[in-house]
Amino acid sequence: MGLPRFTRPRGGDGGSSPNLYVANCGPAVGVSYDAIASAFSTYGALQGVYPADESGTRVIVSYYDESSAQAALNALDGHPCPDLCGRSLHIRYSVFQPPCQVHHNDSVQVALEASDLNIPGIYLMHDFITAEEEKELLAAVDGSPWKSLAKRRVQHYGYEFRYETRNVDPKQHLGELPSFVSPILQRISVFKKLDDAARIVLNQLTVNEYPPGVGLSPHIDTHSAFEGSIYSLSLAGPCIMEFRKYSEGACFSKPVAGGDREEEDSGSRPNVLRRAIFLAPRSMLLLSGEARYAWHHYIPHHKVCLIPALAVLIPLRVSAPLRSYSLRMI
Repeated sequence: MGLPRFTRPRGGDGGSSPNLYVANCGPAVGVSYDAIASAFSTYGALQGVYPADESGTRVIVSYYDESSAQAALNALDGHPCPDLCGRSLHIRYSVFQPPCQVHHNDSVQVALEASDLNIPGIYLMHDFITAEEEKELLAAVDGSPWKSLAKRRVQHYGYEFRYETRNVDPKQHLGELPSFVSPILQRISVFKKLDDAARIVLNQLTVNEYPPGVGLSPHIDTHSAFEGSIYSLSLAGPCIMEFRKYSEGACFSKPVAGGDREEEDSGSRPNVLRRAIFLAPRSMLLLSGEARYAWHHYIPHHKVCLIPALAVLIPLRVSAPLRSYSLRMI
């Protein structure tokens, strides 16, 4: 699913637009985004279907051209839609909201796309899996045993990450990665633009379950433990991830790879570059090169995150970073 960049219409239908504000359908009333996209694609090619707000009962349907939006509005506005549980839809044109200066914490703009960060080595792939695949993954994970940390639960596959040493114990091989992650590995391998996707064997998986409001302290995943790129799949809920680059002379406490520390450097020190990006559910984040080794990443401890035209209430969230354990002979 893409990210909302549209304002709710105010005072009448306004002028024609390729974007439609559709009320009385959404996941809160049992209508999935995939079903909405299928019903509306009858009238033309879609750019996407987006949540209009946090209610789950209103969406933005975005077409590539105004004529398709007009055809859908004329056919569906005020009429029951058999393909959407027979619900009567209330439709108006919606207005595109240009990217704006949206901030979290103290004045960090939140990007919607990786290209907006200007950090080499970051890729963000929206809709990396479908809603049905997400449901199956969450069910598989939920049926597996968890290990409780201070503020979240984790599962380890392949190799267990030892938080006290910030490393992997090569004697603690847990076996092959679980079968439920096989489709993800196969999908990663087809991304030719990702330089090391085919060369690096991903053999370590950590599943993190974050309760609402729980984040992650700034860190760089340990160089000596993991080589190459890190792939992180977001499930169930969204979040904002912040990146920080500490220049020479900037003060930063010892990194805690995957730690649960409560204290957080505010980042408001001189010589610290800061960037932030919105991670939607079912999106895959890739950290490679400079982004992987030169920038700390962390998840702020917030129950609400702000993106253009929308305040998102953060539900329980699951992330699944895939990494390659580096066995080193000394």
